[in-house]
Amino acid sequence: MHKVKLQKIILAGLCAAIIFIGISLFRINLPAVVGRPFIHFGNTFAVIAVMILGFKYGACAAVLGLGLFDILNGYAATSWITMLEAVILAAVTALVFRAVHYQNNQVGKLYLVSLAAGLIKLVTSWLAGVIESLMVGTHLSVAVINAFLSLPAAAINSGATFIIVPLIYLALEKTILKRMRL
Repeated sequence: MHKVKLQKIILAGLCAAIIFIGISLFRINLPAVVGRPFIHFGNTFAVIAVMILGFKYGACAAVLGLGLFDILNGYAATSWITMLEAVILAAVTALVFRAVHYQNNQVGKLYLVSLAAGLIKLVTSWLAGVIESLMVGTHLSVAVINAFLSLPAAAINSGATFIIVPLIYLALEKTILKRMRL
């Protein structure tokens, strides 16, 4: 029992570092009306962390990795929004992963999980854009439109999550996850 818990804590820390690196090293900035969005792989790695570790430890990894990036890279004022998005992403991912009763090599079910993760990320990114726009004093109707116009980066990230998550998870399943008992 204690060995499994320690193993999950260590893996959550490793996943948080991978999420942080997935944002830091592979980032393409995009112009937007609200915020400073960019294409990255942080959300993709956050989804994989949740699928491997479950909600509790996966959400911790996502919050640490995504939140720490924001705090250290000029997004501290809105890092709380990113962390909240990470918890919602983790909850939806864990819920759908459990609901589909995934067994090894069920690629279709992996794509359902990654589709749900991508869609919820679009919704939370839009809501985050509305909140950020309201934080600077924009009227609600303008904030809603500005947030929508700022979604291209989120759409690209969501598409990448949809495509990449099942591929990485299957590769991990055939290698590392085969040896681990979490």
